[in-house]
Amino acid sequence: MSELAVRAISGVVMIAIALMAAIVGGYYFAILAAAAATAMFYEWLRMTRGWGFHWSLGGFLYCLLPALALLWIRDRSGDQGLMMVLWVFIVTWSTDIGAYFAGRKFGKRKLAPSISPGKTVEGLWGGVAAAALLGGAWVLWFGLNEGLLLLAPLFAIAAQGGDLFESKMKRRAGIKDSGDLLPGHGGVLDRLDGLVPVAVLTAAAQVIGLA
Repeated sequence: MSELAVRAISGVVMIAIALMAAIVGGYYFAILAAAAATAMFYEWLRMTRGWGFHWSLGGFLYCLLPALALLWIRDRSGDQGLMMVLWVFIVTWSTDIGAYFAGRKFGKRKLAPSISPGKTVEGLWGGVAAAALLGGAWVLWFGLNEGLLLLAPLFAIAAQGGDLFESKMKRRAGIKDSGDLLPGHGGVLDRLDGLVPVAVLTAAAQVIGLA
């Protein structure tokens, strides 16, 4: 089986689990969020071993805040809580998928060659376009706050910034992946690095009334 096929199958399974937990909500979603945060923190500690206590503390916050943000969005937003959590997922996933395929098809100019040689400017804009299109469609279809129409492409850029941040950490640690738990995707941090800023920024936008 090709690497792309393994990646696709693994991705579909992860998406299905995340969607089912989000739809059911309650303890199921809380357990999934806690499990993801724990796995992320474990990989963070292994990757940053010997870097100092401030990295451990920063990693704890890095892994805890998006989990709390997702739970807060799901439980606090009333009847639209589920739709908002799914919007977070859609923006993150469409950014990742759009950047991947746009980069493979059109990628020529390196985005940050010293950090992640495989990422391209064309991939960046492909991810932004996919998030704006799909995230925007979700907002209009379910009548969410129209401020999200502007935030979708901005958060897509933040998601790719999160990806680059983790890539820089891996380069410093001298590793290719943060772990090997997810076939075709590497570690949990590798898969959720874009979700971290999107979840936290969405919660912040709700607090100040922009979402």
